[in-house]
Amino acid sequence: MSQPSVILATASYDHTIRFWEAQTGRCYRNIQYPDSQVNRLEITPDKRYLAAAGNPHIRLFDINSSNPQPVMSYDSHTNNVMAVGFPSNGNWMYSGSEDGTVKIWDLRAPGCQREYESRAAVNTVVLHPNQTELISGDQNGNIRVWDLTANSCSCELVPEVDTAVRSLTVMFDGTLVVAANNNGTCFVWRLLSGTQTMTNFEPLHRLQAHKGYILKCLLSPEYCEPNRFVPSE
Repeated sequence: MSQPSVILATASYDHTIRFWEAQTGRCYRNIQYPDSQVNRLEITPDKRYLAAAGNPHIRLFDINSSNPQPVMSYDSHTNNVMAVGFPSNGNWMYSGSEDGTVKIWDLRAPGCQREYESRAAVNTVVLHPNQTELISGDQNGNIRVWDLTANSCSCELVPEVDTAVRSLTVMFDGTLVVAANNNGTCFVWRLLSGTQTMTNFEPLHRLQAHKGYILKCLLSPEYCEPNRFVPSE
């Protein structure tokens, strides 16, 4: 089965996942997803697998196959999975759920390898470019940094009390992080660290960006060197 060089995938509340040729608009593959809606899609860096985050599971599909069944299912979340992603080497997967946890998964095994308790529904999780820290935002307004090397929470802040953090994004070089919340506010911090991990958030801006919920914030990528991480001084 020949695949296009650019993979376009969509998912919906209609319980389907569809693959498209981005240039022609032709749909070349449909996958039925009967168990729930799909909250999030993510493609592995090598374009081999598609992760579909549902309620309460994550299913991994082989992109280069016509098999409609997932090659792996990850089932230890107990509520909607709202975030899923991969490191640059694609060896493992992270997720965040409304069950209040952030989890780490080995793609070669179905079980959860690590679990971090956020104590509130997790809406967003991003991986720092250093590949050793996850940043999560939850329904109670908490932002937490999970140090994967130390296996613990290394930093915690609440930019606006009892206001859900809806989206997080990190600059490609690890120098900035932005959070967006349910009050339409964007917070911009500079990340200060002298090592390969980040330790301090220096406030730069508080932007009243919108009048209602912000569903997504995004910093532009670096196209020339997408995996480059330069620690700030």
